[in-house]
Amino acid sequence: MMLYKYTYSELRAGYEAKDFTVKEVLASYIQKIEENQNLNGYITLCLEQALQEAKKADENFAAGQPRKLEGMPIAVKDNFCMKGLRTTAASKMLENFIPHYNSSVIDRILNEGVIVLGKANMDEFAMGSSNETSYFGSVLNPWGNDKAIAPGGSSGGSAAIVAAGSSVAALGTDTGGSVRQPASFCGITGMRPTYGLCSRYGIVAFASSLDQAGPMTRDVADNALLLSVMAGHDPKDMTTLTEEIPDYSAILKNPISLKGKSFAYIEECLSASDEAVQRNMQNVFALLRERGAIVDPISLKLQKYAISAYVLISACEASSNLARYDGVRYTHRSQNADKLSNLYNESRSEGFGAEVKRRLCIGTYALSASEYEEFYLRVQKLRRLIYNDFMSVFAKYDLILTPTSPSEPFVLGEIQSPCAMYAQDHMTVMNALVGLPGLSIPSGLGAQGLPLGLQIIGNFLSESDIYALAHVLEKEIAFQSWLKK
Repeated sequence: MMLYKYTYSELRAGYEAKDFTVKEVLASYIQKIEENQNLNGYITLCLEQALQEAKKADENFAAGQPRKLEGMPIAVKDNFCMKGLRTTAASKMLENFIPHYNSSVIDRILNEGVIVLGKANMDEFAMGSSNETSYFGSVLNPWGNDKAIAPGGSSGGSAAIVAAGSSVAALGTDTGGSVRQPASFCGITGMRPTYGLCSRYGIVAFASSLDQAGPMTRDVADNALLLSVMAGHDPKDMTTLTEEIPDYSAILKNPISLKGKSFAYIEECLSASDEAVQRNMQNVFALLRERGAIVDPISLKLQKYAISAYVLISACEASSNLARYDGVRYTHRSQNADKLSNLYNESRSEGFGAEVKRRLCIGTYALSASEYEEFYLRVQKLRRLIYNDFMSVFAKYDLILTPTSPSEPFVLGEIQSPCAMYAQDHMTVMNALVGLPGLSIPSGLGAQGLPLGLQIIGNFLSESDIYALAHVLEKEIAFQSWLKK
């Protein structure tokens, strides 16, 4: 029985019917992890601990007291701190860092019975769109077969692991698209929640006003269930929201009617996409119109500035957040420094990769006294204007639809220009800049037979509406059958 092909909803039904045990499911995943070692999806495994948790989960099912996520095997992106387990952020700088506490999101899911299989590979400090910047090597997209296809980034390891059957779900983080773009590239479902819905406490920081934890799963139902547990106010993170978290899973039990619903698509996003992506989106629009929905084109003139704004803001915040990695305390310490002033320079030079250094230089320059008003203050004003654009759209439409990525997944090494790589987040940085939620679901295959994703963007705290639409569309456009092969 190939249990690694099941969604958690299917596993849960099997557990409760006593068709198989959590221990048997875990054995299936361990075997799959061994088979998929070439994908380089995991940095660190914790399988012995997972087996102990599986035993506890089986006891809870036997006693009739299973928790919400009892027996869910999961991978965790390696920028979530876990007590006693190496957390590297895929950087030499944190190669041997072992936290003494859990991130708040980790505590939430562990308390509901999740079984962590290991820490997933990622772009270094979450800076990248292809998972090529990891100190531990690139991750391969399982859809590539004999080709080295990028899994997307920065949560590329999390996406590849779920797509390959090496975990039923994974945690990722999304700064400018780092959950949604790899979800699209690997043919899975990935949610970036409203900013502040999930705690950032215990997550290695990249850009504090942008970072959000998000679930990555095989289908919408599992995604909604996982987010219901992850989300919630945290006194350790004062940016978390205090609103009551709805039961997103319960919302899916009654499928919505699309008749009369109004959706907008951004003309600039569609025109900037490959022909196969455009054709795929038009098929989605046609389906929605057949079901009685209104689908209109809109123009967001400021959208073309979103990438530039994102790169600058995130680089400035990274410059501040990564200043703590100085070689003095828990980070990589150079053995080539002969005095304290050299220690900082040598440790950071050796510990950080090229992409991290590039962004730190951009951010440090933009925050300098002579350039602060010219760059950082100006781009924050642009951020507000982009927010105003979105609010004007949501005054007329329920949700916005875009491609998740402007193209199919590309070959590793194909994109050399940093600016061209930043453009891979063309569709996903807009709502990230202003804190709006977005979900990517599989929507078809491109000209090369590789996955394409549909992104659904909503207003603040509209996760319920996003999931409701995605759940209906999933049955029509998604290609979940490949998981059953």
